[in-house]
Amino acid sequence: MINAAALDAYLTRWANKKNLAGVCACIMGPNGPAYAWNHGFRDAALSVPVDGETMFGIASMSKSLTALCLCILECEGRLRLDDPVCDYLPSFSLAGQPREAVTLRHLAMHTAGIPPMEPLEWSIAMNSPGRSESEWLSEMKRTAPCAMDTIDQVIRYIAACGYSTLGAPGEVMSYSNEGYALLSYVVDRAAGMPLERFMAERIFAPLGMTRSILDNGIDEARALSGGNITSLFEIENGVRTCDDCWSILPPFRGCAMVKSTARDMAVYYRALASMGMHEGRQAIPARAVDLLIGRYHPVSPLATMCLGLYKREKAGHVICEHSGALHGISTKGGLLLGEGYGFAVLCNQGDEDMDELMWGMYNAVMGLPLDESHQWFVPVGYEFSEPQMLRGRYIGHEGVPCILRVHDQDGHLSGRRDGDSFILAYCGGTRFLALRTEEPGTVLCRLEFLIRGGRAWGVRCGTRVFERD
Repeated sequence: MINAAALDAYLTRWANKKNLAGVCACIMGPNGPAYAWNHGFRDAALSVPVDGETMFGIASMSKSLTALCLCILECEGRLRLDDPVCDYLPSFSLAGQPREAVTLRHLAMHTAGIPPMEPLEWSIAMNSPGRSESEWLSEMKRTAPCAMDTIDQVIRYIAACGYSTLGAPGEVMSYSNEGYALLSYVVDRAAGMPLERFMAERIFAPLGMTRSILDNGIDEARALSGGNITSLFEIENGVRTCDDCWSILPPFRGCAMVKSTARDMAVYYRALASMGMHEGRQAIPARAVDLLIGRYHPVSPLATMCLGLYKREKAGHVICEHSGALHGISTKGGLLLGEGYGFAVLCNQGDEDMDELMWGMYNAVMGLPLDESHQWFVPVGYEFSEPQMLRGRYIGHEGVPCILRVHDQDGHLSGRRDGDSFILAYCGGTRFLALRTEEPGTVLCRLEFLIRGGRAWGVRCGTRVFERD
């Protein structure tokens, strides 16, 4: 039984600490709605509260919906996850790899070998009108080779950008928005209809998700919302700003363009937690859910990627989850596999971490203290034995290049990521927490170094692999 008053107080404390403009949370349980919480506002004047019907962008939470479409199509014999991508997109190729080597499964699990690259950021900058000028926007417009508004432009850039692949397909996991852009068009071809329609007919309608839409823009979502759709907030130099300039990134439809409510998304995750069951009927094929997050994907305390969702074990429970982030959007959704619980937290303020809010909701259902951490990188209390292997400069090219430097002084590892300095707390294997130097105990990011021949050739910074310069 969820202690709603205690969870209300916990979530409100975190929302106030983070100074969030508006946020909605929902838990759907085996027997129906188990918990709902709404906090803050959806308009620039901070006068109209968010409520259970308020629509938000969900950003990269969209990816598992696209992956589930692939799994449904496999169940119907219209594609195979192990089909080569080039069977559906003949012009696709990845530098240094045979055309047939990259499969749909590799794209869905972010293991194709595609390194971090710029097309999504260029697409946003070139196609999202009304944005205030910023250093990021100016740089993206300056460097964009084209409007990046078609999938063919994305495919050509992947083939000719000059970045080396991270490894053979299936070897290295590095999060790739471009991979899910490609999968959006694979669904079009295999389904014989646009992804938008297939997702609506095969997921949203069977689950009663009446306030959810994959809108390759914003106009259709506004119409569906009946006006109850949030504005977009950011904190810039300590000042909150607000606009209605939604990100538009045409080729990245199934990657980040779903709009929904916390309730609808909690219903979706509950259906996955129940192997496709919804209100006593098989709304989604059980085998499709199994392909997505089930027996084919290992379980451990360390989060591993399934198809569009991460999977991990905590206190005897199996959690599958994913977050999302775009301008004015910070989200997280998840489920307890086999237990019939779905969770969603949707926020209308960009560049915020929803982890603590989601962890409190998980804990409320799992019977743990609300403030118990779900951090899966845990310091072991001693130093890494070979710090010299890690020294160096690593670069990720997603948008403005992100540079991470690692130093070693007397066996103590530290460094900088762009303007932030950090110390490294060793967490076993080649895993580290980067802790902000100026805010002791505050996590900047998770780092996992990839070592070959006695030297790190790359580092997974969060979910992206940066290569040694």
